[in-house]
Amino acid sequence: MEDIYKIILYSAFSGITVFLGGLLSKFYGGDFKLTKSKTELFHFITAFGGGILVAAIALVLVPRGMEKLNLLFLILAFITGALIVFLIDRKLQKSGNSLSQLMAMLLDFIPEAIALGALFATDPKTGILLAVFIGLQNLPESFNSFQDLKTSGLSEKKSLIILFFLSFSGVLGAIIGFLFLKDLPEVTGFLMVFASGGILYLIFQDIAPNVKLEKSWLPALGANLGFLIGMIGEKLIQ
Repeated sequence: MEDIYKIILYSAFSGITVFLGGLLSKFYGGDFKLTKSKTELFHFITAFGGGILVAAIALVLVPRGMEKLNLLFLILAFITGALIVFLIDRKLQKSGNSLSQLMAMLLDFIPEAIALGALFATDPKTGILLAVFIGLQNLPESFNSFQDLKTSGLSEKKSLIILFFLSFSGVLGAIIGFLFLKDLPEVTGFLMVFASGGILYLIFQDIAPNVKLEKSWLPALGANLGFLIGMIGEKLIQ
């Protein structure tokens, strides 16, 4: 039972940042564009999250998935992840729904959390690294999700309540992964590559276009910092 407690602990850490990102957005989100420095900081945080996402794809999700899947299922998983996120994103845009950031966060958070639980059973060090990646990427995503929820007509209190309960969905996903997928490495690998396809689409569709600022180079450096943290984490577990 010791392993299950560790999984709950690490997945709770990776999930609680969903709520923390919402809190940061509540207190600071509305004022970020009032000054140039605050705008730069907001774009830096967004780029940092993008860098973490790229690191998660390049250093954990795809490499582990490629170890477990043959070429056919590797292609199928990646394309399926990208297409599902694309179709949902397109549907939301056509309907004028403002919850695209929230949906985007859940579409990569939940598969990653399930993979986290399954991975933790066989490779705890990599599982911990993935938990850190998930936690860091949730911060900027939930920051934007809180603003989406407000735009959709919800009060700040209700928006925070939604993010609070969603933060625990990662714990549930990790427990499911640990209990049911720890002996199914191919399924775990499929989920990792599936999540990678969806994440990569979101990076270039939603994150990267919103990072650039005229006459400012700080946001782009945020992506480098995010990826560097991923490299450091990967090196430490080797």
